[in-house]
Amino acid sequence: MSQPSAGTPLPSPASASGGNGLLWSLAGVAVVLAILQPRAPMDWIGLVDWRTIGALAGLLAITQGVERSGILQTVGQRLLTRITNLRALGLLLTGGAALLSALVTNDVSLFLLVPMTRVLAAQAHLPLTRLVVLEALAVNAGSALTPIGNPQNLYLWHRSGESFFGFIGMMAPAAAIMLFWVFVACWLLLPRTPITLKPVVSTAPVAPRLLGLSVLLFVGFVVALDRNWLPAGLAVVFGVYLFTHPRVLRGIDWGLLAVFVLMFVDLRQIADLPAITTVLRQWSIADGWRAYLAAIATSQLISNVPATLLLDRHVTDLTALAIGVNVGGFGCVLGSLANLIALRLARVPHGLRDFHCISLPFLLVCAASVAVLL
Repeated sequence: MSQPSAGTPLPSPASASGGNGLLWSLAGVAVVLAILQPRAPMDWIGLVDWRTIGALAGLLAITQGVERSGILQTVGQRLLTRITNLRALGLLLTGGAALLSALVTNDVSLFLLVPMTRVLAAQAHLPLTRLVVLEALAVNAGSALTPIGNPQNLYLWHRSGESFFGFIGMMAPAAAIMLFWVFVACWLLLPRTPITLKPVVSTAPVAPRLLGLSVLLFVGFVVALDRNWLPAGLAVVFGVYLFTHPRVLRGIDWGLLAVFVLMFVDLRQIADLPAITTVLRQWSIADGWRAYLAAIATSQLISNVPATLLLDRHVTDLTALAIGVNVGGFGCVLGSLANLIALRLARVPHGLRDFHCISLPFLLVCAASVAVLL
């Protein structure tokens, strides 16, 4: 087998998954809502969770720094010399995604693994979209286990009054079923075929200074987020890159940030529509399977974090709600913000179409399987 180079070129941000179709769709919805429900400019700004946007911006910048250091190409080259069949590689990547998401949240896991997967696909003939979709499913399943795996769990953990390990015990049966189906999907979608490497394109050395700087910034930024020092952390990240490696900032996927801003603007307004709140009051969704199904269905429309906040007013069964919104991360790409992050980081054509071809059937199977717990 020929060896891939450490400097295999990566797709440009302009080729991000699905182009900007989702961005323009969200912009169109925002215009319609502005006509139906006029608001003052400051009210629009208040709809956006700027902490999430700021955290995402900092992580995008740091991810660019790591990519441009060349370390991912080098690690990818070594990995492909040790793992020679597609199924084994897929199981390693999805297993790693699930484990990381339980420890450092689903979004951070994707920022670490999807760029690596994209580099692997630049060095070998791999089904990039399929691998990234499986990673998205894996982080949604793995993050369901712990209170710190995703934002909805963190919120519901504080609401439940459970201990850290008590919450894990509550979620473990559902998370185990979700992870079981993730590995089944990986086994079925990725054949045990040899990996064929692509011809060498170019060679580029690792930039150790940029890599070391990016690692330090990542650690510092995570600490800043934990201590609620977001503005200072963001200023340090952007300031350091601006003065030392400005090309890093030019590579940020600003379109992804715009998508998230518009999602907050659109989905929070939709959740507050009188028709929606009236329906939720009339339906009996306080507990059991009704709460579970309501959580899944609502997540498909407005994403699982806003769905958690909306349904918390009407559901008394926090276990059913927690399981439902985590299962609701599967299916529609809007079910979980992690899905959008995965596709944008992957930068593959027809990503939305291919994502739904896998994720929608997965939701049906997983939702039916987990329902037996209720």
